[in-house]
Amino acid sequence: MTDPKNPFEQMMKMGQDWAKAVSPSMESFTPAGFEKMMPTMSADLMEQFMGKTYNPGGLDAKTRLLLTLTGLTIQGAQAEAQIRLTVRHLIEAGATQQEIAETIAQAAMFGGVPAMTKAMELATSVLDGEKEGDS
Repeated sequence: MTDPKNPFEQMMKMGQDWAKAVSPSMESFTPAGFEKMMPTMSADLMEQFMGKTYNPGGLDAKTRLLLTLTGLTIQGAQAEAQIRLTVRHLIEAGATQQEIAETIAQAAMFGGVPAMTKAMELATSVLDGEKEGDS
């Protein structure tokens, strides 16, 4: 291979060029912008779809979301938007900051300290944002 560029970089550039050709507005698209469009479900709605409404003997929505956060952390905390969205939903479902932090810390045993650190940074950014919005 005579081209010194990384094949992954080339693939990403081709995808970005295609997206710009299809819709010029995609040039300024950021995943964070898309994330802001996703509303946080109410606790009642989460319980209905993810909790005990249809499965009375099963897990509640908060527990399911804590498990989701564990999985996202173990995967290396690469899905940043999904982690932030899950933390937002956890707050709405009644999870405490302590429960969120303990869940991420526990995941370090399986995903490693770098994954835990990244997930904790993402969760903290959401939690700090919630504090600012409450004032």
